[in-house]
Amino acid sequence: MEAARIPIVRQYLHIALRWKYVIIGITVACVILGLIVTLLMTPKYTATATVEIAREANQVTNFQGVERETTSFDQEFYQTQYGLLRSRALSERVATQLRFVDNPKFYTLFKYTTNDPALRLVNGVFPAAGRAQRQQIAGKILLRNISINPTRLSRLVDIAFSSSDPILSTRVANAWAENFIQTNLERKVQATSYGRNMLQRQLALQKELLDNSQRQLVAYASSQQIINLPAQGAGSSGPTTVERSIVADDLAALNASLAQATAERIQAEARAQQGGNAGASTEALRNQAINNLRQRRAELAADYQRLMVQFEPGYPAAQAIKTQIDQLDRSITREEGRVSGSIQADYREALQRENALQARVNQLKANYLDNRRRSIQYNIYQQEVDTNRALYDGLLQRYKEIGVAGNIGVNNVSVVDAADVPQRPSSPSLPINLLVSLLAGLGIGALAAFALEQMDEAIADPAEVERRLGLPLLGSVPKVPAGTSPRDELLDRKSDLVDAYLAINTNLGFTTAHGVPRTLSVTSTRPAEGKSTTALALATMLARAGRRVILVDGDMRSPSVHHLGGVDHERGLSNFLAGDDAIDTLTFPMSDLGFTAMSAGPIPPNAAELLTGDRFGMLLQRLLERYDHVVIDSPPVMGLADAPLIASRVEGVVYAVESHGIRSSLVKTALGRLAAANARIFGGVLTKFEARKAHYGYGYEYGYGYGRHEAKS
Repeated sequence: MEAARIPIVRQYLHIALRWKYVIIGITVACVILGLIVTLLMTPKYTATATVEIAREANQVTNFQGVERETTSFDQEFYQTQYGLLRSRALSERVATQLRFVDNPKFYTLFKYTTNDPALRLVNGVFPAAGRAQRQQIAGKILLRNISINPTRLSRLVDIAFSSSDPILSTRVANAWAENFIQTNLERKVQATSYGRNMLQRQLALQKELLDNSQRQLVAYASSQQIINLPAQGAGSSGPTTVERSIVADDLAALNASLAQATAERIQAEARAQQGGNAGASTEALRNQAINNLRQRRAELAADYQRLMVQFEPGYPAAQAIKTQIDQLDRSITREEGRVSGSIQADYREALQRENALQARVNQLKANYLDNRRRSIQYNIYQQEVDTNRALYDGLLQRYKEIGVAGNIGVNNVSVVDAADVPQRPSSPSLPINLLVSLLAGLGIGALAAFALEQMDEAIADPAEVERRLGLPLLGSVPKVPAGTSPRDELLDRKSDLVDAYLAINTNLGFTTAHGVPRTLSVTSTRPAEGKSTTALALATMLARAGRRVILVDGDMRSPSVHHLGGVDHERGLSNFLAGDDAIDTLTFPMSDLGFTAMSAGPIPPNAAELLTGDRFGMLLQRLLERYDHVVIDSPPVMGLADAPLIASRVEGVVYAVESHGIRSSLVKTALGRLAAANARIFGGVLTKFEARKAHYGYGYEYGYGYGRHEAKS
């Protein structure tokens, strides 16, 4: 849990510090390798030519070629141009122009070796039969050494070529730019030529269609007797033909005449209706002869009235005047009758004319409707003619425009800067190569350190006891300094070992409800992991706390406790398990440490058989009657059945794990054996721990990271 609180950067830092010699060694090796490779590399010279690629060529004329116009947002255009600059066809063209195809020195310069028969010299020259293969090979060599570098946010493109010959690099870079311009022009000409040929074929086909449709239209008009005349301004509104039939023209003219005749008939009819009173009619009033007669009659009537004043009606002069008046009245009546007859005649004539025109108009209407019915198919043929003519005219206009645009030859690619002969090599660069080697070495070293860290199964620090093994951590114990013994360190109450075991003893007090377990065993995966020292130290800490403690050497196969007391192991645990009940004769005091000890006794033929009986449980019961705590120095777990048997009889086990001394997989296997024996494991103790080798900087004394010796100073 402590490792989880440490920042990830700090974890990586401590991994690097732990494997620093691996990282340094790999880094130094990479730097030396980079230096050697750089010194052995052949210097290369890079020549660069700069070209400008415009989206649109300058328009010399308003005519456009077949090429699709590109907009300012067309990003595909430039990507296409970059691809064309890297094309195999362009590289082979440059190789052919510069005569590299049949030049053996060219292939030698680029150290090109192959078993291709086309590159085998015959009398110092290449055979003509393999020229096509050599052209491909030369193009591939040029492509491998050319680089196309577009300038960001501009229309400029750098064409760079690298080789060991500076002059050759310059020639290739310039030839590459020039041939790109030429191929661009050739593609435009080819596209225009192809377009013209295609349009020429389309024109021939369209002309045939137009002729056929016109013949079809004329044949149908002839068979149906459809006669149309072109209208005025027929072509002003578009390509569609505008025509007008003769029937429509006649109908329009006669309809106008009918309207006029109707008006005249109405007028004549009005005059005829007024003609019932001839004297009062308008025509009579406007008739000069009638007016003259009426004036003459009025004069004679006046003379007659004057005579009647003096004479009688029988007076001869009066009678003569009366006779003249009567004659004038008859003349007036005759004239008025003539006028009335003329009005009626005019009316009848107007009516007859109107009727005749109406009949003709009705006939023309029928003819017009019949013509319209027959003109439906005619209009279809006419529309087909108009469509074919429009297509033909459009193709003909486009054909002429392409012909003009194709002869202009305007290019949208131009050389901005031609390549100059490079004066110094572009590669290899010693500083850059060393920097790359250094970074590569650091990277490889870091990966190697991380891989070694992942493969390292050793328990490196206290946090890994819980993380890898799943054991509660009771504490970690520092490694005893060289030249001293664990017993000497325990006798020095100010030593780091005493502080560590005091902490472990304190943690043991929280493992059971009654505090420190009364019976416990100390074991490990294999020998020499510090379990005996741990058992001795725990017994010592408990004795210094005022408890009555006995330390039992349970390792009857390899006893060690008797060495601490300066006695032999002639009597001990194996004697009691064999039937000897005199416990007092089996123990010996360790006065300097304050507790009693029991040796392992004589080494039995089979220690496991002694532990399987009831005598070991009886021993624990009798010892608990005299002592507060029984600490058993148990044998290792792996390869023996003794440790599980002992662990199953005590309250629990304290498991010792050597720091940087054993793989975690072996410890897990041993813990599995204890679990199979239903043993309770109080926790793990990390022994022989060295803070300087820990992953995350654990230490002792006044908190992690600070040593007692530093505190004293």
